[in-house]
Amino acid sequence: MLVAAGSSVPQIKVTAIEGAPVTGGAILVRPMLKGSEMTMLEIFYAKGVASSPHRHAHESMIYVVRGRLKGEIDGAVCELAAGDSCRHPAGVLHSVEALEDSLIVEVKSPAPDIAHFFATA
Repeated sequence: MLVAAGSSVPQIKVTAIEGAPVTGGAILVRPMLKGSEMTMLEIFYAKGVASSPHRHAHESMIYVVRGRLKGEIDGAVCELAAGDSCRHPAGVLHSVEALEDSLIVEVKSPAPDIAHFFATA
């Protein structure tokens, strides 16, 4: 697929990432596009929702569209707001917590098999 209309991509209700539970609710994920080397996700975190610390074999880059998040990447704590971005290198322990309702775009490379990466409700 070369183009994805956001409204036509169904949301996935995610309750765990790499086997680590999501706390405070669920993460809502739209898998927008998948290429041969990367995948792009639109992810909504409601205020108070957090991913438990986890690591994976791919690199991730995040852009915050709206909201405010607290992240921890390899022991370093950061706060991100709309317009900010960060990178999670492969194999590095990290987590995210929504300080307010937040929407992000995340690019992962190499593209993981989303069906096995997330646990869904």
